[in-house]
Amino acid sequence: MSTISIKSLVGICCTVVLLASCKKDYLSFDYTDGGVKEKDVWTSDRLARGFLNNAYLGILRRYDLTDGALLASASDEAVNSNQGSTINIFNNGTWGPLRTLDDQYTNMYNYIRRTNLFLEKSATSSIVPVSAIPSLRGEAFFLRAYYHFELFKRYGAIIIANRAFSPTQELDIPKNTFEEVVNQITSDCDSAATTLLPSLSDQSATDKGRATQTAALALKARTLLYAASPLNNPTGDVTKWQQAADAAKAVISLNKHSLLVTAQHANIWNYTTNAYNNEVIFASVADNVNNIESANGPISYDGARGRTNPTQELVDAFEMRTTGKPITDATSGYDRNNPYANRDPRLNLFIMVNGAIFKSPKIVETFVGGKDNVISNVNTTKTGYYMRKFLYDAANWAVNSASNVRRPWVHFRYAEVLLNYAEALNEAQGPIAEVYTNINLLRTRAGMPALPAGLSKDQMRLRIQNERRVELCFEEHRFFDVRRWKKGEEFLNKPVSGMRITKNGTVLTYEVFTVESRIFSEKNYRFPFPQSELTRATKLVQNPSW
Repeated sequence: MSTISIKSLVGICCTVVLLASCKKDYLSFDYTDGGVKEKDVWTSDRLARGFLNNAYLGILRRYDLTDGALLASASDEAVNSNQGSTINIFNNGTWGPLRTLDDQYTNMYNYIRRTNLFLEKSATSSIVPVSAIPSLRGEAFFLRAYYHFELFKRYGAIIIANRAFSPTQELDIPKNTFEEVVNQITSDCDSAATTLLPSLSDQSATDKGRATQTAALALKARTLLYAASPLNNPTGDVTKWQQAADAAKAVISLNKHSLLVTAQHANIWNYTTNAYNNEVIFASVADNVNNIESANGPISYDGARGRTNPTQELVDAFEMRTTGKPITDATSGYDRNNPYANRDPRLNLFIMVNGAIFKSPKIVETFVGGKDNVISNVNTTKTGYYMRKFLYDAANWAVNSASNVRRPWVHFRYAEVLLNYAEALNEAQGPIAEVYTNINLLRTRAGMPALPAGLSKDQMRLRIQNERRVELCFEEHRFFDVRRWKKGEEFLNKPVSGMRITKNGTVLTYEVFTVESRIFSEKNYRFPFPQSELTRATKLVQNPSW
């Protein structure tokens, strides 16, 4: 946190913030006059609670980073149909301290300060009943951990802000060590977990989106998984992997969450009454928005812009349903002339391929000259595919239309916890039975065969990594997973592909083609600190090679 970042945040942070929502929730709080003096906040139950509610506004909603772009298009998951999109700076070598996107640097410290102020003032505030104060402070501990993690996963070592800085303090301070940052985040998660309600199911309808015990424990588990991974654990310290496994196991052992059944799988991110289902551990407040559909639907559907186009590399990661083998295995049963037949059912749940039924009875046409692959339309798919995950085909989601879609961004869900546990346990103890059990829970839910017995530790690692790639696609994990695995050069420093389909009568011909080149180098494992921050903070050292 640079001098300017801290100085800009030393005020009481009581700015009026209103959410445009027709459904009341805990963030519907508003101040009546705008400017509120500090002493008035902490001597009022309503204002003190509202101050904490205001601190939640930093929880990220990730459906639109810029012009409808998802972070998936900054990895090998997707190409953005808008070839001039700013998201491409991650791919084309123009990313840097003077040209950043999604850096979140000042934003996260802004909200960290709000949580620190609440933690410093709430214990002696006029919140009633007094018995409510510990759980509200638990929420603040979670928020502080979450905001630090959002910085940690981007930059690595950062400045720990565990107090509200004042103008009289030294504000140009060095970064803490990586280990100190991890310890701060996990300690705050532990503090949160001791006082919060166990899970979303224990909350009232108007409190959905607030922190819970399982949210704090899931954040701790993800933090420790990142800390144990090759990028941050170059010596391969097995004890770090075991700590990550234990943290994920703690979430599972509470028995407060479960996977949705197969028929409900597509509704995890939904929509209307299912927005906070039992697989969701923590999600943002649900907004009534349809921007994800209008930005990403196929171009023939209600004027959508088709922004997120899955790559052939992602499509190829979906294994064969009948054999459970990767399509690269000669015995898998894969047919190049019928490439989408008998594939992992999640392919059709998450990606629109040619011939997919969407907004029934409409059929997606991505063959050359089809209604969803019109070269004269600048928004047409660049890969031969469209994203389906997150889209709600039953609503009226034309551009600028009203929508009744209640959509949160899901930050933590139970499927990820199972994957985290399996990965960490395999690295700590090898492919023991419990590793198979947790991966196979996901595969069974998806309608896939169980993993074959007898896999080595290295073989299991690759299967787990592919399972994450498939199950968690488009959810922002791939961008960071490839980095924490130190596999950026393998996956991100090469062209991405698409499928060109030509139709002659009723015969379809499939040809893989290169869509665009990508650039990745060692420095890209971390975000660069913005140059504007470095200019003002002499002790904030830039990440290597930037």
